[in-house]
Amino acid sequence: MIGQTTADRIDAKTPLPVDGGTEGGGAGSLPVGRKIWRTLRSHPSMIVGLFVLLGIITVAFIGPYVTPYLPLKTNPENMLQPPSAAHPMGTDNFGRDILTRIIYGAQLDLIITFSVVAIALGTGVLIGIFTGYHGGKVDDVVMRVTDVILAFPSFILALTITAVLGNSIPNVIIAIAIAYIPYFVRLTRGEVLSARELDYAEAARCVGNPSWRVMYLHLLPNCLTPALVQATLCLGWAILDASGLAFLGLGIRPPTPEWGVMVSEGARDIISGQWWTAFFPGAVIVLTAFSFNLIGDSLRDMTSPTEATE
Repeated sequence: MIGQTTADRIDAKTPLPVDGGTEGGGAGSLPVGRKIWRTLRSHPSMIVGLFVLLGIITVAFIGPYVTPYLPLKTNPENMLQPPSAAHPMGTDNFGRDILTRIIYGAQLDLIITFSVVAIALGTGVLIGIFTGYHGGKVDDVVMRVTDVILAFPSFILALTITAVLGNSIPNVIIAIAIAYIPYFVRLTRGEVLSARELDYAEAARCVGNPSWRVMYLHLLPNCLTPALVQATLCLGWAILDASGLAFLGLGIRPPTPEWGVMVSEGARDIISGQWWTAFFPGAVIVLTAFSFNLIGDSLRDMTSPTEATE
């Protein structure tokens, strides 16, 4: 019986040849790079999102070595200058080059965004797989706590936690991550509840594997895809929440070069006609969030059961 169950598991996890894909021909023998390009070509939104995101990352980490200005150095003689050849995005009310501050702010915002999602993903998946596999009273308690946290909008919850913890970049990361953890807990738990009854999980238990090995070596790889797709979407939410907190004066404050801080400082100048001080930082926030959403939506479509069967 054990041998039969194990064989069933192997057969269930072994991909079937596509269109008679044999060695040397067929779709199953395509090089990995060509398969990836074929998949991306059928999802142009993924290509656009990756292109924009890679461009922002490249500018964020190469730009500081190219720009001739410093993000914190003031120059009263050049205050509130409109976009020009010397200052492509103009200057702010302290004479600081806006493009330079956007470049330096990109580093900070991207670090905050990826840190938030990494913490939320790792913590949420570990909790979700544990509660989904064992169930019982622990599962009930965790789910009730999750329901309470999800009852509040993530931004309002992050705002409250940041106000309690204090203004600092680590506190902003912790606050936003706490607000996102329940999404990954519920998603992973639902995947584990259905996967733990499948043949390969039963076979892993029958051969004597301990619970932790079944959870993290057998169930986790097969339940991780939806969480990764959710993580990509959360990247867009995280950059909006981090910028929103900075705009309200929580977490990150002037003169730190951060996109939300720059929008907050520039909003006062719009009335007097200096539109560029808030427009360019705000446009970069929207563009970055848009690229994350394009990638997340494309990944969701690529991993959907409907498309997987086509």
